[in-house]
Amino acid sequence: MRQWRFEISSRHGFPDVHGQMVLEDIQELGISSVKAVHFTHVFLIEAEFDGEFAQRVGEELLTDTVYQQFEIGRAPLPAGLENATVIEVHLKSGVTDPVARSVVTALQDMGVTPGSVRTARKFVMEGNISTADRDNIVKRVLANDCIEDVIFGSDAEPPSPHTEPYALKITEVPIRDLDDEQLEKLSKDMDMFLNLTEMHTIQNYYKQIGREPRDVELETIAQTWSEHCVHKTLTSSVELDHDGQKVEYKNLLKDTVFKATKDLNRDWCISVFADNAGVVEFDDDSAICFKVETHNHPSALDPYGGAATGIGGVIRDPMGTGLGAKPIANTDIFCFGEPDMELEDVPKGVLHPRRIMKGVVSGVRDYGNRMGIPTVNGAIYFDDRYIANPLVFCGNLGIMPKDKCFGQASKGDYVIVVGGRTGRDGIHGATFSSGQMTHEHEDIFSHAVQIGDAIVEKKVLDVLLQAREQNLYDAITDCGAGGLSSAVGEMGEEIGVSVDLEKVPLKYAGLNYTEIWISEAQERMVISVKPENVEKVTALFASEDVEATVIGQFTGDNQLTLKYDDKEVGQLGMEFLHSGICKPLKKAVWKTKDLSEPKLSEKDNYNDDLLAILSSYNVASKEWVIRQYDHEVQGASVVKPLVGIANDGPGDAAVIKPKFDSNKGTALACGMNPLYGDIDPYWMALSGIDEAIRNIISVGGRPDRIAILDNFCWGDCNKPETMGALVRACQACYDGAMGFEVPFISGKDSLNNEFVCDDGTEIAIPPTLLISAMTLVDDIDKCVTMDVKKPGNLLFAVGLTKNELGGSHFYKVNGKLGANVPTVDISASAQTAKRIYEAIQAGLVRSCHDCSEGGLATALAEMAFAGGFGIDADLRGLAKTDDCVETHAQLFSESNSRYVVEVEPANYDAFAKLMVNTPFGQIGEVVADKRLAISDAKQKKVIDADIDTLKEAWQKPLNW
Repeated sequence: MRQWRFEISSRHGFPDVHGQMVLEDIQELGISSVKAVHFTHVFLIEAEFDGEFAQRVGEELLTDTVYQQFEIGRAPLPAGLENATVIEVHLKSGVTDPVARSVVTALQDMGVTPGSVRTARKFVMEGNISTADRDNIVKRVLANDCIEDVIFGSDAEPPSPHTEPYALKITEVPIRDLDDEQLEKLSKDMDMFLNLTEMHTIQNYYKQIGREPRDVELETIAQTWSEHCVHKTLTSSVELDHDGQKVEYKNLLKDTVFKATKDLNRDWCISVFADNAGVVEFDDDSAICFKVETHNHPSALDPYGGAATGIGGVIRDPMGTGLGAKPIANTDIFCFGEPDMELEDVPKGVLHPRRIMKGVVSGVRDYGNRMGIPTVNGAIYFDDRYIANPLVFCGNLGIMPKDKCFGQASKGDYVIVVGGRTGRDGIHGATFSSGQMTHEHEDIFSHAVQIGDAIVEKKVLDVLLQAREQNLYDAITDCGAGGLSSAVGEMGEEIGVSVDLEKVPLKYAGLNYTEIWISEAQERMVISVKPENVEKVTALFASEDVEATVIGQFTGDNQLTLKYDDKEVGQLGMEFLHSGICKPLKKAVWKTKDLSEPKLSEKDNYNDDLLAILSSYNVASKEWVIRQYDHEVQGASVVKPLVGIANDGPGDAAVIKPKFDSNKGTALACGMNPLYGDIDPYWMALSGIDEAIRNIISVGGRPDRIAILDNFCWGDCNKPETMGALVRACQACYDGAMGFEVPFISGKDSLNNEFVCDDGTEIAIPPTLLISAMTLVDDIDKCVTMDVKKPGNLLFAVGLTKNELGGSHFYKVNGKLGANVPTVDISASAQTAKRIYEAIQAGLVRSCHDCSEGGLATALAEMAFAGGFGIDADLRGLAKTDDCVETHAQLFSESNSRYVVEVEPANYDAFAKLMVNTPFGQIGEVVADKRLAISDAKQKKVIDADIDTLKEAWQKPLNW
């Protein structure tokens, strides 16, 4: 076949937007030698067609002729740029190329079947650029070593794709006679990330059955037993030494998080901790399912691809729950190093946090938007301890019929894989995500990064929903961590399954049977289909241009049998595979930290402190991120991420309307503050629960139908102190769930988020617990937002303000940590939440904002500039503890369980009557003058600032 090259660039007179963006990124590195960057998109098409058809391809398919031009072959460099630096970036062999796949489909529609299509990016840089600057630009801006190759010069040839076929070779791995040192070496050499005890368990199994393992069997065990898949740390037995007192847990998760849900025993919880997502009742006919995943390690290596497949993977969780749900909303929470970090301070093997952030946001944006799912809620937290281990939490909410909440494979059912094809991307993703990262991972684990294709997943989703309504399959799950090994292995756990690996559709030739089995290539689902429905289901998928291939059958022999070309390449007993892992006994230590409160002098004016907090990265506006997401698609968004007069105020929670024929809604929010964990992870966890609840109460959510999710991201839990912090957080989860009467319905953990620098220095993330919450909204017309609505309305602070500045943003901007971390009086907090809900339902509340990061002063500032009016506040009306006497504590304490509520004067008595026996007080009113003025106990103005100035400080830091 002939090789055609097409180069697409901006037409003369139109801006080269991509080139300009690259130039700005280069300038941010401090490189001034580059004067301009010209960008070209390259398509390499191997196909049999003539020049006339090539013109059609260029004009009709590859180019938007309004603002682009194309060249067949290599475009000559413009006059004067003959000595410019030319760089092309190509995807490595085997890396998924979604754009190329779309071109293949389009060419087929045009009547041509290409041999291959590949894409590349070409950059022409003007200026006298040194080799050192060029290499720095390539590494920091243009390419990712993990997934891309770089070639220099205008005549360089692109790398050739890998297409060599695979010849079957069954590999045995001697294990029965290995000593301890050799077992540990085997685990490391095969990237199994299993400890010596687990390797001994495997060794003993093969001694008992009298043979050596085959490679695919060891790989299957490693995936199934990985921390990512089996959560062996959180399900381990634990001995905790808490300040000298011994506490024991037989199973940490079952004795805390699971126990709370079991003890609460809510009848509206349909399926919890048993499927890919937690499921709760929505109405008489429908159920809502919710899942939040992490995709941290892959996002550290390839931010765009890692985050895109993170959101793509979690979308497949509701799709693979019960008999399949329709995804209706996305949520995302990110943790990064601070984006203004100096380049020389970034450890070797680590991408700059600004680049990570841009890549992660782009990946989530592109995948979610292309799937047509609104991203309605999220948060971003910055701390330099996330520099090497960014945290990428992605969540999805789905709706499904109540009679489709459960599925079960049966003996005789066929195993059908649907959707994307299998490639080498994502191999060892589950095990890689379970281990500690080092400066070498960007080279060693490039294969662990998956590349997603949202269009394929959207097609899979659409046809799956059709198949579900026609009752064409009995069970479904997604191919996530561990690929087919986990998906098929888990689906056949109770009955046994046999798989013919050569039948699995591949992206390209050359994959061996082990790679096929453990690849985490994206956009794949596995369904169980009765023999009589196979023809119908494959025909339905074919009609929508989605591949569906029979690859095996459920056998009833309780064995996992793997074949290739009718030869058995692996076999494992299901009981050993899923129950054979030995649960460790973990040692945990927690010693209460010896911290003290800093002595800060009182000030006459706190304007500068408020401005500093508003402009700190953790409080500042995330509008640059939010605006990139489509939060309106599907037309169900009621309360959106940004609210207020200019639609740019920070909303507390999202509300969506899942069914168009019902006024019932679902509220969605989150809570997280890792800085509290530096003082005590117990109060960090409880504060996260309290914050998530406050957020959904603030928009009108029901307090009696709240379901929550936990996502633990921790460091190396083999260290007793780190494990002790995890146990403290788990204890808080139990206490919080029971006290608030909010069951956990799903969760996920990502441990070993530590990085070893080339000099041996370890960087561990702070203990981080994300709490996600959802609840019902009986009538979406009663929802409120946080922006003040009208001058003359009264403002109340509801909840008790305490002397709790430990871990606060006020302390942080002043370089302090403190000791008085915010605590939670669960009973009082639950009562306050109930009263706020009742006030909203009674129509007494015009606006409501939870009081969290930055305290009362920050909440008032946000309400004022979101609504476009001023606020005149007086701290004398604040309900506070006796020790909360200092003005800065009253302004900036981050005490939990507090709300700022706007009430019309006519509703004063009704609101006050409803709040009886709840700590509250009138603290001011909304005014027409666009200023925030706060007076202290002596009626002295301690804050007096123009709201436009406050808003500018809040918006500027991330106004990229």
